[in-house]
Amino acid sequence: MKLISMARPALVPVLALCLVTGCASIAGSVNPAKYDKMTCVELNNALGSTASEISQTAISRGNVANTSVPRWLLGGSRVKTAVADRETARIDRLKQQQDAIVAARARKCPRSTG
Repeated sequence: MKLISMARPALVPVLALCLVTGCASIAGSVNPAKYDKMTCVELNNALGSTASEISQTAISRGNVANTSVPRWLLGGSRVKTAVADRETARIDRLKQQQDAIVAARARKCPRSTG
């Protein structure tokens, strides 16, 4: 009974973490057609923001992976693994988006000489 009372205060942050990461991982599929309508400047901006999101997500994934979970926190390591896996999936989706932007930019935008 004492173990349950000790685990209860830690349960709230773990559940909050699951909720936040679950909402953060919701993303639409990559639609290459929307990039065909963008100008070269918009494509460059989209590429930069996607690269920034990939970096931020990778940093977040690293922080989660390096978090030390106490042994008494039941299921804590599973939550940590699930959060890291969601971040990895988000990075994969962002890389697909980035590839679509690069392909659209290669088709539309002339290369600069210099």
